[in-house]
Amino acid sequence: MGTVPARFFLADNPAAVVLRAASASSPTTRDVVSAATGLSAATVNRAVAALLDAGLLRERADLTVPGAVGRPRIPFEVNQSRFVTVGIHIGASKTRILATDLRGQILGGAELVTPKSAQRVALETIAVSAAQFLRRFSRRTLVWAGVATGGRIEPTRGEVDHPRLGWQAAPVGAVLGQALNVPVTVAAHVEAMAAAELLFGSRPATRHVGTTSSTLYFYSRQTVGLALVVDGKVYSPSNGPLSIAHFPTGSGQPCECGRKGCLEVSASDASVLRRAVEAGLVTRSVDPSDIERLYRLSSNHSAHELLVNRAQLLAEALTILRDVFNPDHIILGGQTFTADPVAHQYLRAQGHALQSQFGTTVVMSRFGNRVQDFAATVTSLSAIRADPLAASRRW
Repeated sequence: MGTVPARFFLADNPAAVVLRAASASSPTTRDVVSAATGLSAATVNRAVAALLDAGLLRERADLTVPGAVGRPRIPFEVNQSRFVTVGIHIGASKTRILATDLRGQILGGAELVTPKSAQRVALETIAVSAAQFLRRFSRRTLVWAGVATGGRIEPTRGEVDHPRLGWQAAPVGAVLGQALNVPVTVAAHVEAMAAAELLFGSRPATRHVGTTSSTLYFYSRQTVGLALVVDGKVYSPSNGPLSIAHFPTGSGQPCECGRKGCLEVSASDASVLRRAVEAGLVTRSVDPSDIERLYRLSSNHSAHELLVNRAQLLAEALTILRDVFNPDHIILGGQTFTADPVAHQYLRAQGHALQSQFGTTVVMSRFGNRVQDFAATVTSLSAIRADPLAASRRW
């Protein structure tokens, strides 16, 4: 089956455009798709016929308007009940497994603690968990697997260097592909989050949405990260994803790199939770997700001060990043922005200021606290969305 690199862009081949339109609005008709995408009626007809033959679409003759004549008048929709993909987000502390239909709708999910064993053993554990989870969907045909994770990705082999997990050239694609017997795509998780905003956005039926603008995606939770979308394509550097982990903030927090004040060690959930424990605000914990206990104390003066300090660092970083990249849009993703009430308030205010001063729109991710889930989902669907007919020949 093999490993297939992520294809995080708005594809313009007719089959991809039609499938994207049908995913956004199903059931639909050939006339509606032609009007929405700018494709000619003949091109849409050919693409729909090919997608029907591949089983990716299905016609809904029961929804035909009375008096309509001919197959072009028969509504069609994505074949949402026949196939399933599996998306896996491997985090530093937890791993999420998601089942998804071809529209990008999540059908169900499971969670496990990310194994801290040797990398191959850890991957085999995750693969077994995924296979067991997928038994719930045995009536569907599994067609693809996608893995989104931190670290540096070698996309053609699906290998991962993940310092936090101690992985070096971990054979993610090979292990998952062998266990699940499907093609596997492995991607950097912040790039995948940006891709979810692009491919599952508010107007995915429009052929040229996002093709003449730039978007900066700013992520913060256990790590901090960036992704850049330009002209409808997620920028994916060959030497690894964009990083702002060691962006200087002047906070004085010691970093493992030997310097002080790096953004990640100053603003990550784990770092803030550690300082909250040291201040006696919360009890000692080994689970970084316990940061939520601190959020519930945000009315406490000391807790509020700690959260304000982080929010100010992130707001300052956001301003500098806008100056450096000068994007048309900025999206803030990750639970730091969506779950921390103080950071949410500060960053929204900073976003309004940037929009007023520079015209740059700043918004929170449409996926809220589920950005990791949709990063995994879009990774499992990226090859199918980019070239559905070629992808279908792999299963």
